Amino acid sequence: MKPTAELLAMIEQALRQVSYPTQPVGLYEPIAYVLDGGGKRIRPMLTLMGYSLYRDDVERALPAALALETYHNHTLLHDDLMDHAEVRRGRPVVHKKWDENTAILSGDTMLIMAFRHLLAVDMPQPQAIWDLFSRSAQEICEGQQYDVNFESRTDVEEEEYIEMIRLKTSVLLACSLKTGALVADAPAADADALYRFAERVGLAFQLQDDYLDVYGDPKVFGKKIGGDILCGKKTFLLIRALKKADADQRQRLLDLLADHTMADEAKIQAVRNLYDDLHIADDCTEAINAYYAEARKALDSVALPQAQKAPLWEYAASLLGRTK
Repeated sequence: MKPTAELLAMIEQALRQVSYPTQPVGLYEPIAYVLDGGGKRIRPMLTLMGYSLYRDDVERALPAALALETYHNHTLLHDDLMDHAEVRRGRPVVHKKWDENTAILSGDTMLIMAFRHLLAVDMPQPQAIWDLFSRSAQEICEGQQYDVNFESRTDVEEEEYIEMIRLKTSVLLACSLKTGALVADAPAADADALYRFAERVGLAFQLQDDYLDVYGDPKVFGKKIGGDILCGKKTFLLIRALKKADADQRQRLLDLLADHTMADEAKIQAVRNLYDDLHIADDCTEAINAYYAEARKALDSVALPQAQKAPLWEYAASLLGRTK
């Protein structure tokens, strides 16, 4: 398998080589802006790594990698708009730099572009790949709707939340890795195990994202800290806090979330203080570790030599700041 730095360079070059129409004015400029905005490129990296487990001619999987990255960024345009976000990756989001209509229309165009990139893939298993991609796209919409529904509820259970983030976040990581394996014509059992591996990594990754929104460094995180608190999003931390809190703590937490007159920073700090009292950070870390262990078990079941799978495991570990 090529080094991750080399794979990333291939992805960046391929993205730069995408040719955009110049007309109509205002449609494609935001797309180029978003795709040129950096980020970890996790989904296209997983696609290329999934392919590289079985074949060396990784360039063959680049159109699929572009499809997954373009689709992912399509979801971000709409997600940022729905969440009223202002910054992503240290830059203004599209609906702030341009306007809301632009975010919707350019986002829709990115979805179409993703399908067109996938059409360019030399597919040995076309039905399986198209079924996987279309099902994943639908599941991501389901996850986003659950997320919206949860905003008006105070009785969300942890099991519901885990299913929501599985749909909203994990399935696209799993789709990315499995797509690469399917383009390489991997055995069905391996492709399914790789899907499970990336799905569990995705759950751990999303829980870490929840954690960092409260406890992270905004310079590293790439966006303002506390956004989930201000939006009243039902994260693992909030759901666990509501479950563990006594009656007074629970009411205090609900009052804080409902208070729209309190200064943002004061509100974030007050909620964080309650989380600290309830040791929610420790609970979140424990859950992350559990999903990380499940991911390891799934990867171990892939019928390839450990040395061949090692780069993929190391890459997943690096996403969570792990060394082993």
